[in-house]
Amino acid sequence: MVKDPINKLKLVLPFIGLGILAYIIYSLDVHKIITAFISIEPVFIVYALLLTIPLLIIRNATWQIILKEQKIIVGFFVSLKIYLIGVFYGSITPGYYGQLMRVPYLKEKTGEPFGKLFINTIIETLIHSFSLYGMMIIGAVLVSGTLPQLLPITVAWVLGFTVLAIYFTRKDRGEKFFRILINYLIPKKVKPHFNAFVDTFYVDFPSFKAMIPPYILGIITWIIVFSQEYLILMGLGLQIPYLAFLVLFPIANVAGFIPITFAGLGTREFTAILIFTSLYQVTAEQVLVLSLVGFIVTDLFLGFIGFLLSLTESRINTSFPEMVDQ
Repeated sequence: MVKDPINKLKLVLPFIGLGILAYIIYSLDVHKIITAFISIEPVFIVYALLLTIPLLIIRNATWQIILKEQKIIVGFFVSLKIYLIGVFYGSITPGYYGQLMRVPYLKEKTGEPFGKLFINTIIETLIHSFSLYGMMIIGAVLVSGTLPQLLPITVAWVLGFTVLAIYFTRKDRGEKFFRILINYLIPKKVKPHFNAFVDTFYVDFPSFKAMIPPYILGIITWIIVFSQEYLILMGLGLQIPYLAFLVLFPIANVAGFIPITFAGLGTREFTAILIFTSLYQVTAEQVLVLSLVGFIVTDLFLGFIGFLLSLTESRINTSFPEMVDQ
């Protein structure tokens, strides 16, 4: 009785953000949206796309540090290819969860245990996210006079994820938590597979100190991403200071992490419109176009490359029993 409503909720949740996006477009002037879109000077989009090159090099170098710290040996260009494939799957799934598709590809290349590779992907994603949170808090503080509700929400979000991250860095606490989940929620028939999966979570777990360089590099990659978005803003002819944009747009970006839509669509646009129309002389239509074109440049473009690369890979088995059975 309970399972059926839960499954229905899982089916509905990813479309909430798309519903928000559809409502935003419906409530705005479609002619103004089209006008804003065609008014973008193409040269700025070209400049934004060119920034993809240093972005990929730094993001992959960051992941390489984490891989080596966990004694996972894979070549620079191989990990770059797997990262891009992960971006493809992430860009078509709620909350970017599709990035976990890196795991079976890494398994195929390295032969390392699935649990260890799973944790590697989680660590890399979390560090990348945490490197954004500092910028987000600065932005929330700056607009606390105009949008006071953003600061407590932002602080609560960051504190919540910080507490979770600290809790699970301890092997004894983490393993105990997962054992309880397995014991009470997993059918007896597949418990051995899940236990084998968890057994390798903390193998070669990286130290906090070793993750400081990836955290710093993560900040640099986010600056590049938001610089790409800012170039599109310039192409639209909007007058928003660069440094202000650099700490305000992260708030909208994090809103896109909420797993109620595909790749953050809807929640990101709603938050961006709320912030920038409250602070600057810009229209909701312009902000909507900025966010959507930015998504195309920073996510879909990389996702398309990842899709093409995925076509060159052999078909891999991602069924769970085989994944966790070492």
